[in-house]
Amino acid sequence: MLLKACLNGSRRPGDHPALPLTATELAADARQVVDEGARALHVHPRGPDGTETLEPSACDEALLAIRHACPAVPVGFSTASWIEPDPARRDQMIGSWTERPDFVSVNFAEPDAIELCRLLREVGIGIEAGVWTLSDAELLLDSGLARHIVRALVEPQDVEPVEAEAEADRISIALDRADVMPRVYHGYGRATWRVIEYAFESGWDVRVGLEDTLTMPDGTPAGGNADLVKKVMAMARDRHLA
Repeated sequence: MLLKACLNGSRRPGDHPALPLTATELAADARQVVDEGARALHVHPRGPDGTETLEPSACDEALLAIRHACPAVPVGFSTASWIEPDPARRDQMIGSWTERPDFVSVNFAEPDAIELCRLLREVGIGIEAGVWTLSDAELLLDSGLARHIVRALVEPQDVEPVEAEAEADRISIALDRADVMPRVYHGYGRATWRVIEYAFESGWDVRVGLEDTLTMPDGTPAGGNADLVKKVMAMARDRHLA
């Protein structure tokens, strides 16, 4: 089983006491989660004011720091449209990265996803296809890109556990028919742990971190990313998946 840790996402400064934002904080947190069993990392680099950015210097700094702390561990960034709404400027910044991540997530629910994937293939950055809904899964399959991705990231957006699991199942059925492998599953908020349980039932890889949830399965506050990763690894061992 591969466990990917999502360290910060779009969380705002102050959302959690242990939220890593700076390159130094991301690198230290990355080392902790890797020590607990994470085998891939997903981060949202930040500018000097703490906001998400695709600006090359900030992205290069974050990536270099994480790779120094965690050699050989794959690192991915987000390309979410709220980080840079202008596709032309987004593409220009990605093309200007000196240090290129191993992969980036592309939300197939967003405009220009197919065009962005073409750019990423040109510059040699792996594609993690963010699939929020059955429609997203169908777009991925129709695009012909499924054979070119690192993985499908199955990420239902509903925070209601039952609804999130149902959407994950609909997506899974579509991807099963097309034999799309590999996949990582995760949910948000209250649905986080239900989606992880769903993935475990079929032996799929999973993701967890403060981007997705601030609480443990019992509802108590998580101490940080390392606590969340440690808990998922324990759950996996209980099911003989790790």
